[in-house]
Amino acid sequence: MNGRPPLAVLSVLTSTPRAGDAAQRDLARTVTGWLARRLRLLSTATADADRDRVRQPEEQRSGPWVQRALHTARIGAWEWDLRGATLTCDDQAQTLLGFEPGSFDGQVNTWLGAIHPEDMPWVQAVSTAEALRGRSEYSVEYRVRQPDGAYRWVQARGTVAARTDGVPARVVGTLWDITETRRSRDAFSRALRYMGDGFLVVDEDGRITFGNIEAERFLGASGELRGQVLWDLPRARAIGVEPRFRRAAAARAPIDFHARWPRSNRWYHVRLVPVPDGMTVHITDVTDRRALDAERSAAAHAATERATRIAELTSAFAEALTTQDVVKAVADRVLPPFGATGLICQLIEDKRLRVVGATGYSDAFLSFLDNIPVPPETPFHTPVVQILGSRTPLFISSPEDYAKRFPEVVGYLPLSEKKAWAFLPLVASDHRAGYCVVSFDRPRHFSDEERTLLTAISGLVAQALERARLYDAEHTRAQELQRGLLPRTLPALPAVTAAARYLPAGEGMEVGGDWYDLIPLSGERVALVIGDVMGHGLSEAATMGRLRTAVHTLADLELPPDELLTHLNDLVGALGDDFYATCLYAIYDPTTSVCAFACAGHPPPAIIHPDGTVHSPGFSPDPPLGAATPPFETIEVQLPEDSILVLCTDGLIESATRDIDRGMAYLSRILADALARTPDLLPRPSATGDGGSAVDEGDGRVLGQLDRLCDTLVATLLPEQSRTQDDAALLVARTHSMTADNIASWRLPDAPIAAGEARHHVRDQLGAWQLDELAMTTELLVSELVGNVVRHAKGPIRLRLLRSRSLICEVSDGSPTTPRIRRASDTDEGGRGLQLVSALSHRWGTRFTPTGKCIWAEQPLPTG
Repeated sequence: MNGRPPLAVLSVLTSTPRAGDAAQRDLARTVTGWLARRLRLLSTATADADRDRVRQPEEQRSGPWVQRALHTARIGAWEWDLRGATLTCDDQAQTLLGFEPGSFDGQVNTWLGAIHPEDMPWVQAVSTAEALRGRSEYSVEYRVRQPDGAYRWVQARGTVAARTDGVPARVVGTLWDITETRRSRDAFSRALRYMGDGFLVVDEDGRITFGNIEAERFLGASGELRGQVLWDLPRARAIGVEPRFRRAAAARAPIDFHARWPRSNRWYHVRLVPVPDGMTVHITDVTDRRALDAERSAAAHAATERATRIAELTSAFAEALTTQDVVKAVADRVLPPFGATGLICQLIEDKRLRVVGATGYSDAFLSFLDNIPVPPETPFHTPVVQILGSRTPLFISSPEDYAKRFPEVVGYLPLSEKKAWAFLPLVASDHRAGYCVVSFDRPRHFSDEERTLLTAISGLVAQALERARLYDAEHTRAQELQRGLLPRTLPALPAVTAAARYLPAGEGMEVGGDWYDLIPLSGERVALVIGDVMGHGLSEAATMGRLRTAVHTLADLELPPDELLTHLNDLVGALGDDFYATCLYAIYDPTTSVCAFACAGHPPPAIIHPDGTVHSPGFSPDPPLGAATPPFETIEVQLPEDSILVLCTDGLIESATRDIDRGMAYLSRILADALARTPDLLPRPSATGDGGSAVDEGDGRVLGQLDRLCDTLVATLLPEQSRTQDDAALLVARTHSMTADNIASWRLPDAPIAAGEARHHVRDQLGAWQLDELAMTTELLVSELVGNVVRHAKGPIRLRLLRSRSLICEVSDGSPTTPRIRRASDTDEGGRGLQLVSALSHRWGTRFTPTGKCIWAEQPLPTG
């Protein structure tokens, strides 16, 4: 470049490795020459300006427009010659420094004299040539005195020019008025210094560059915080600041955490926020906030807990049917959460307070409270008088509080053995139902939350007890109806000795429809009945009563078991599709020891033989009454003397873990075990042979044995805790056969002579039985009955006499037509035979037999 040293290098980059063509190289040389000329002119102008700047007047160095701009912005210009220790300032700079324009003498000492004494050391420290060595910029803030004695904050900024040996030669710069900025900064600094939260500024190495008073108090610093490493301070180290500081610095993201200072037991929220060249640390005492949050959380939790408890209690009350169910729900759901140990519920009945449920009190104390008059009839002022009168709860926190409020009855406190009470009136539908008291073993302060909750609970208890009381009344009426429909006692019959049990369903269940019966029939036969109307409720109990009445009516018609169930099935079907019943009907004939069974969907009977074996006759599975299709199956079983029949409903043998078949097998095992443990359950009575039946021998003893067997079965099959789902009925009967010497039977010819032969047989047999005084009446009855058969029916004809509780005369024939008694006029020659039979006998009737019919008449035996 014409022998001159190069000023710069121009590099041209291409996208391909090829060298440019001639045209491109010429263009590059042209551009390079133009750039060299421009750079050389610029370099020469800059050097001249630097050399002549100090010698030129300010007006020549700065154009008028620059001067106006600096003046408008209140910015002064200055130049400091470090070699001559002179300071040149324009008018604006002199004004800012507190001098009149043109009055500043340019001496550094004059300038230093205007600086605030507190700032002098700092300004001098940074304004020496040594301090400026190696620096290209100069900046310092300080206060200068104004003519009126006030001080103004200024900031001097400049560029340091050095000689070739590196020694600073001069500084050229500007002077700014930063008073307002500094005031704002000082106000902000004071705010930081005295604000309620702790605030620290630390550099990248963790050294504290600023810390306010609250930070000093938190960190427990005994001296100046500035310059100390944050995590070297014990408290900062105790809460683990260092690892969190490094994580925040590495991630360039804030980190928040809570810390508790053990000595003061106060909580602090610490936030580390990365900033350029360091970190800010914010420390906030959140003890009160945490306490408030904890209080709010506790209140919210208490509200949730209250809602949960009320919901649980409401659910328990929804399932509670009886008064005892409600009391149990209160004891289980209310007492434990409050730590209560006692509960008393008293309801108003007939103007008296009756204890309907309690826990945690002695029987003596409850007896004292029971049946007391309802206020205001009682003469004392008591908690009960107050709450029933005001209908508002009463909370007593201690015995002393009780004695202060109710001195007249304080003497009764030792009986209760309690130390705090919540008396809650029970008001349902604006009606005083009674009261409930929740008590504690130790003094207790009731919070507002607890008072609110207990008051709300008392309303629920009142409603639940009112519903339970109505249910109890209805349930009691239903049970009374059911008990009235069941037989009060079983008849004493020669053919069987029987005992029975009825067990209602568990508490809280509706009444059921189970029933049993023992019905005497003609010829000393007996009908054994057991049944179960499906479902529970008053209507089912009423249906049971209707069916029992129907069975009695149909049994009086002397129908065989299958026909009786057919008529009963029609009756149940007429009640509607929602009614069904099971039934087992049996007829035992002591003259033949044969028992005929018919079953409609009912568990079969269990038969205990005299040798101790147990078996059940096999029935084909028939549907229940109301769903069955006749005919029903009839099974006849020959029973040895002193056999025991066990009839029961499914409620006794069926459970959640046992079906009918398994229940019957279990029943058989229990019977066998009971016989093995009690051998005298099957005693061997001796026949008297004197016209009485075997039942005359120890009848009370046999009945006692059957009662014990019933108790054993009930206790084993249906313990008290299992009586929850269904009611149950049990009928146990021991059979007695009629001995041969009490039975006399003859076949008569189908001819008019039959009446004479019948009279002859009767006369002889009654003489043998020593019943001669009945001979004439019996001959008349037999003569009329046999004559009626000869005249209106057909053979074969049989005559049978039975000696039992009464003398029974039976005439059988082969005709299914039954005679009917009718009213005869004075001129009728016939129609008086059955009237004569009715007049001479205690009772009479007819029954069908497999081959025809049987007409029978009974006469009481002579006394003595």
